[in-house]
Amino acid sequence: MDPTLEAARIIATSRRNRAALKALPPDLAPADEAEGYRVQRAVHDLMLPSTGALVGYKIGCTSTVMQEYLDIPHPCGGGLFARGVHDTGARLAASDFVRIGVECEIAVRLARDLAASEEPFTAEWVMEAIEAYLPAIELVDDRYEQWETLGAPTLIADDFFAAGCVLGAPRARNAAPDLLSVTGRALINGEEVGRGTGADVLGHPHHALAWLANHLAAEGRGLHKGQIVLTGSLVKTVWLKAGDHVLMELDGLGKVEASFD
Repeated sequence: MDPTLEAARIIATSRRNRAALKALPPDLAPADEAEGYRVQRAVHDLMLPSTGALVGYKIGCTSTVMQEYLDIPHPCGGGLFARGVHDTGARLAASDFVRIGVECEIAVRLARDLAASEEPFTAEWVMEAIEAYLPAIELVDDRYEQWETLGAPTLIADDFFAAGCVLGAPRARNAAPDLLSVTGRALINGEEVGRGTGADVLGHPHHALAWLANHLAAEGRGLHKGQIVLTGSLVKTVWLKAGDHVLMELDGLGKVEASFD
């Protein structure tokens, strides 16, 4: 039995069944984050028939508020799949998730490939590859019996809470404001529940994108033209209940909203 594939099968089955994932058996749980990413790639292969194509990535733990909340002091990446991407105004079913949460993010869409052979990447380098910025609601799913006890390697193996996103209208990079000064606000049913700035995301969202490009390059992989990258939440995760309406406002980038029936 291949432990990587067996761990991936357990995770993929749990996701398909919308069942809370329990701690993996000790002989299957990834021992470190590198192993967690190997399991993640196997999960992607198993999930592709039901999720659609890999269309980008999410980056978690890029802000102090999220690193403190999850007790993980560095970024972590996960996949973003076609069937999880929605346009602003989407009406989604809360029952499609185990425990749905949302985060306020600045997303980027790439104008060209960032090949592994081009590393090491810097914030300045990856900025030139950005076509547009988009206001985004990241959809996260607490699909775990108790995530606090699983550890980063297992959370990484399961795409680090990733459940998709809702995207607003794109703003061309050369027409966008300085991301450092962009303030994002999360409003649930009209009430503000969190705010942050672009500077909270590793000092600048471009640093988060550079981290992802370097992380993928270390595995011999790259980013591709047209892909979407969620650079990390400006606010602490907000957990929802059925009937909630979510609005994220990002100064100079626009608004994005969704309802959860």
